[in-house]
Amino acid sequence: MICDQNVKNRIKRAQGQMTGVLTMMDSDLACEDIITQLKAIRSSIDKAIGVLTADNILQALNSESDLDQETLQEALNLVIKGR
Repeated sequence: MICDQNVKNRIKRAQGQMTGVLTMMDSDLACEDIITQLKAIRSSIDKAIGVLTADNILQALNSESDLDQETLQEALNLVIKGR
């Protein structure tokens, strides 16, 4: 699968946010602030999963003119299991 640069950027952003959370923890910031950041990271990762899965399905549809039901079902299972 070819990963779109947009997905890579989302992951890099989440990675930076995680580093920020570790810094917050080292600085003994309020638990509420850390949790808020972790929720933002989780949301960011969830969106990246959605974009990556959608891209995977589109690539599968575009690459196979005679796409069979099993291949399509596998792609859709990624969406269902990803939630």
